[in-house]
Amino acid sequence: MTYEQFGTPLAGTEVEHLVGSLDLMRVTFRWKADDLDAAGLDQTVGASTLTLGGLLKHLAAVEDTYFSWHLAGQHPGPIWHPENWEENHSELLAAAGDTPDELYAIWDGAMHRSRSRLRAALADGGLDQLVHRADDDGNRCSLRRLLFDLVQEYARHAGHADLIREVVDGRVGEDPPDGWLPKAGDQLTWLWRA
Repeated sequence: MTYEQFGTPLAGTEVEHLVGSLDLMRVTFRWKADDLDAAGLDQTVGASTLTLGGLLKHLAAVEDTYFSWHLAGQHPGPIWHPENWEENHSELLAAAGDTPDELYAIWDGAMHRSRSRLRAALADGGLDQLVHRADDDGNRCSLRRLLFDLVQEYARHAGHADLIREVVDGRVGEDPPDGWLPKAGDQLTWLWRA
């Protein structure tokens, strides 16, 4: 696999590099979580309670939250309740009761919505625009910062997914193989690269 396959140019604009890096992390994570049954998605490593199913749901919530709540102050959708996540965060993101098809659909749908919202935001003001998200003093962050934060979030969880997937079935590797498309979930979500 080459970086260009998944959107990361060797030499490009800042937007191309940021969005490409985010997409590379998304693809890497999704490859690690792909094509598992309920037992595989519920596997843990050592003392950790992290599962690939839980990470699929967590990162779906992050996608929807970043590109609706943080970006524009809009509610991220009917299955998420960020206004009271402090009280019920673990229950909200528990994935043990969700089927593999539901988990893949939740993540694939969130990523598809995020890409659409990000394209619109970039067209409407670029990386320097201030978004809804602010610190306690009301200082708003830029879209650039939002993207950097999301790349970091995916990088952290792609590492978790790497360890968990190796325990499930021995899958190892840094990047998906050439031509990879998910076996589970919505393949059409991935055809944006074509």
